[in-house]
Amino acid sequence: MAATAYANYAEPIPLRGGALVLAGFLLAVGNFMVVLDMTIANVSVPNIAGGLAVAPSEGTWVITSYSVAEAIVVPLTGWLAARFGAVKVFVLGMCGFGIFSALCGLAPSLGLLVTFRVLQGLCGGPIMPMSQTLMMRVFPPQARGQAMGLWSMTTVTAPIAGPILGGVLCDNAGWPWVFLINVPVAALCAFFAWRMLASQETPTEKRRIDFTGLALLVLFVGSLQIMLDKGKELDWFGSPVIIGLAVVAVVGFAAFLIWELTDAQPIVDLRVFRHRGFTGAVLTIGLTFGAFFSSIVLVPLWLQTNMGYTATWAGYTTALGGVLAVVFSPIVARLMQRIDARALVSFGVAGLAAIAFWRTSFASNASYWTIASTFLLQGVFMPFFFVPTTQIALSSVLPQETASAAGLSNFLRTLSAAFSAAIVTTMWDNASTRNHSNMAGALNNPAAVQTTMVHAGMTPAQALSQLDGVTQSQAVMLATDQMFLILALAFVVAACAVWLAPKPKIYGTPGGGGH
Repeated sequence: MAATAYANYAEPIPLRGGALVLAGFLLAVGNFMVVLDMTIANVSVPNIAGGLAVAPSEGTWVITSYSVAEAIVVPLTGWLAARFGAVKVFVLGMCGFGIFSALCGLAPSLGLLVTFRVLQGLCGGPIMPMSQTLMMRVFPPQARGQAMGLWSMTTVTAPIAGPILGGVLCDNAGWPWVFLINVPVAALCAFFAWRMLASQETPTEKRRIDFTGLALLVLFVGSLQIMLDKGKELDWFGSPVIIGLAVVAVVGFAAFLIWELTDAQPIVDLRVFRHRGFTGAVLTIGLTFGAFFSSIVLVPLWLQTNMGYTATWAGYTTALGGVLAVVFSPIVARLMQRIDARALVSFGVAGLAAIAFWRTSFASNASYWTIASTFLLQGVFMPFFFVPTTQIALSSVLPQETASAAGLSNFLRTLSAAFSAAIVTTMWDNASTRNHSNMAGALNNPAAVQTTMVHAGMTPAQALSQLDGVTQSQAVMLATDQMFLILALAFVVAACAVWLAPKPKIYGTPGGGGH
């Protein structure tokens, strides 16, 4: 059976012509929709909380429940594909995603909404890695670089588009449409994907369910994700709840590693990390995407709290990052056929580092276009990072390991984004407080300044408030610059990490160097 499976994986029959174009479009749209749902509900929490008559802090479980469910199921993709087939998993995931999206939009209470969000996340999780796996399978070898360019483009632009679309839908149609908009897209993708891709089904084999590994995965991933989502709200390790979650996550992770590496048929195939190309690529993806995601979380927060931007305009600013990413993704895919992919990745990540260093010079009088131009230029470099690293990772493993590799790659990318965003926003808050204290102590004769302001017509309280406001504004600005310095250094490390992978072959050939 293994020999047959390998042969089927090694010699897939790619689609041609219009069928190939439509299949690529369907897989890209499916991936875009699922990644979009990771951020589309973020701006909707106040509307959802008001509509369901709950506190905003309770409404955040709408986000947490989805991210936890998705984080748990993504690493299981390899097992699901081997047991049921990649096409079936993709189509059934799409059907379930559409059904539970509809139920989310119709939910009359927070409890039911959170339940449906969990089920939506469980269905949506496999769609990301399955779209990657099927892209590699249906595209001919010479076009797989372009396929990964298309897939990467959706992954880069969807998190940026989510908050904007969510805000527009909430303001003009109501919060249920944040979920209901998925229904027709999921229905069309599922129908046409089954009609077109049934002949591309991957080999299957009967595998037992590793219940112990599954339980340990749910335990450590669930604890870690809830800890990251609720850490800031609960004052991190000042809270016994966070301490308990951290202990459970660490112990559960250690037990999971030991079990999965010694079990004959693990639920998550960690053995793919034996391929140096996969490990180097995934390390680069984790570092770079974590820093990138932190920046698209940090900048809107800074713009709204310190620069007077509305949520909509903050969203428009970050959205510019997707404009040139769309243009350069196919260009990078073509360059991969002539240039060492590791050099392309280093160039792209070094460019992101340069932009982060540029942002360390931001001041509180920075114009809109000064800020927006950094995102516009960022779109040039993101494809140089995303397209080659994805291709290096998937072509470094054996053909029958593609689904497992895609699942683990997406899992670590998502986890790094959650982890880094939680850390950076907490460090930003702490740095702002520390800077405020230091700057307040270093003011040159504040009493005389306050007296001058009182003589200008202010009350003492107004003068003190305005002086404190200016100090706080500069403290936040300085903290923002400090965070971008840290992110710049993370990008520099990532630009070097990709060279841990061996020199890859010309991408587009099945299999590929790295084992």
